[in-house]
Amino acid sequence: MATVTYDSTTRYYAGNPQPAVDNLDLEVADGEFLVLVGPSGCGKSTTLRMLAGLEGVDGGAIRIGSRDVTNLPPKDRDIAMVFQNYALYPHMTVAENIGFHLKISKMAKSEREERIKEAAELLDLTPYLDRKPAKLSGGQRQRVAMGRAIVRRPQVFCMDEPLSNLDAKLRVQTRTQIASLQRRLGVTTIYVTHDQVEAMTMGDRVAVLKDGVLQQCDTPVGLFGRPANLFVAGFIGSPAMNLIPSTVIGESATVGGRPIPLTRAQRAELTSDKVVVGVRPEGWTIVAEGIDATVDVVEELGSDQYLYCSATTPQIDPTDSPDAPHAITVRTPGMSPWRPGEKLALAPHPGAVHLFDAVTGERLPD
Repeated sequence: MATVTYDSTTRYYAGNPQPAVDNLDLEVADGEFLVLVGPSGCGKSTTLRMLAGLEGVDGGAIRIGSRDVTNLPPKDRDIAMVFQNYALYPHMTVAENIGFHLKISKMAKSEREERIKEAAELLDLTPYLDRKPAKLSGGQRQRVAMGRAIVRRPQVFCMDEPLSNLDAKLRVQTRTQIASLQRRLGVTTIYVTHDQVEAMTMGDRVAVLKDGVLQQCDTPVGLFGRPANLFVAGFIGSPAMNLIPSTVIGESATVGGRPIPLTRAQRAELTSDKVVVGVRPEGWTIVAEGIDATVDVVEELGSDQYLYCSATTPQIDPTDSPDAPHAITVRTPGMSPWRPGEKLALAPHPGAVHLFDAVTGERLPD
C-alpha cells in the first residue's frame, strides 16, 4: 500500500492553451478512498490517467509512496485500472479474464488459481468462473473487472466511472459493494465519477474539480457543511443549494425582510457590498411572513417532498428589478398537502445560512 501525491501537476492537450489539469496539489493517504468529482471536461479522468501513465505530465510530478513515477511506463507503476467499459476479453472465461495478467507475468499455475479463487469468493463470482462475459449481466461483468484488479495486489486502484453503464438500481447496489470491498482490502483507491451522490456516499474524501483546478478536497460532511466557494455549494447536494443574491446594508444582508447579521471577519473579507446567501432545501422554515413564493412543481419522494418555487426578488434583494423571479427549492416532510399554484412564505433557519462574496465566489469566514 502507498500514498499518492500530485505535486503541482499540470497537463495540456495540443491545440488548447487552457490546461486540462492546472497545477494540481493533492495527497491521497495510504489506504484512503478518494473520489474525484466534477462536471464533464473538468479534468478528473485526465488526473486519474496521469497517475496510471496513460497521459503524459507537462509540469510537476506524481509520486506513489516515495517513488517518483512521473515518467515511468504504466507497467512499472504497480497500479490496477478498472475502466468504464469493463475491457474484458470476450473469448475468455471469467477465470481466464481475472487471471490474465498473472498468466502473462508467468506466475505459477497453482498460485494463480489460488488468487483467482480468493477473488471470486470475495466478489461472489465462484458460480460464474467458467462463463464467458457475454453470458453475464452488467453488474457481474463489473465485478469481473474488479477481480482482475484485485488479484494483482497493486499499491493503488484507479477506477474511471466504473458504474456509468449500469442501471440506477444496480449502481446503488454495486457502489455499496465497491466501497465495502475497498475498506476490507485497504488498498489506496482513486475513483472518478461525475455523479456527486455517488461521490458523497463512497469516498473517505472527495476532491471537486472545475476547469482543471481543484476547488476543494474534504470529507463528504465537510463539503456539504462548509463549501469553499459558490461552485462547490451549487455542485454538492441534491437538490442543489439555493443561492440568493443580496446586498449588505449596514452590518446585515437581508433575505425576505429578515436581516442576516455579518460578523466583523465576514465584513472584512467582503470585496463589495454584494453577497450571495446560500440555503439548502432543508434549511427553510414556512412562516407567516417572509419571502413570498409560489409552488411551481411538487416532487413527491415518499419520505421527503421537494417544492420547486418561484419567489419575487424585491423581498430577497431590494436593489433588484421588482419583477425578477428567483427559483427556490424547499424540502418538506413527505406526503405534505402542498400543490402547484399555492402560496407560501419562507425564512431560512439561522444556522442554515452560508455566505459567499458575490464578486470572488469565495466563502466568507464563519
